[in-house]
Amino acid sequence: PHMSAASYDLTSRMAPFLDRHLIFPLLEFLEIKEIHSADDILRSKLDLLTDTCMVDFAVNVHTKLNKTDAPADMKNRRDEIVTKLKALKEECQPLLTLIHDEDENSVMKQLRTDKMFNYSTLTEQYSITQANVDSLYRYAKLQFDCGNYSFSAEYLFYVRALLTALGSEREKSVHALWGKLASEILNQNWESALEDLGRLKEFIESRTSCTAAQVLEQRTWLIHWSLFVF
Repeated sequence: PHMSAASYDLTSRMAPFLDRHLIFPLLEFLEIKEIHSADDILRSKLDLLTDTCMVDFAVNVHTKLNKTDAPADMKNRRDEIVTKLKALKEECQPLLTLIHDEDENSVMKQLRTDKMFNYSTLTEQYSITQANVDSLYRYAKLQFDCGNYSFSAEYLFYVRALLTALGSEREKSVHALWGKLASEILNQNWESALEDLGRLKEFIESRTSCTAAQVLEQRTWLIHWSLFVF
């Protein structure tokens, strides 16, 4: 019997191994190919958006799908997210000031070029604290959740470098690397994404504290994410 194009769609089988943000490009592709009905795609998008901070996107999809204005709680949530963004930005402002310094000789550009961060220098000369680094991590994570992938990629680079310089919180550094990889994929920065894939593979293979099942799970995620890059 003839099988429809939809029967060959593997999105639902891949989705459990992807960050929800990585599923949006797949849905966009399916929408262009018209493999599923437009309303089914919109419903899938709305389901995915429920646990993200991309409220404007959610409002737009809700309006298209239901032909009505978005509920008030969606708009209220947008205000809450904006407030949270402002608060986190203020908390990590000392670091953001250094990161966004356009001077070619700025300390962050020098550190990025040298691929090494002297945390004591940042602390002594620029009053950077561990709390600032933690806030930058949360700020980058929120930027990612809002769909601002260029910002999240940049900030997570610095978070990882600073955490490495501190020599602590290895788990948070790895979470930052997964987030940066997702950001680079969504920005279609394939060269950077390939580098991050290599770093994650190296980390997964070198972990001694994980069970065999945990290592297998992380390898499975990495294989699925790498499909975007190769």
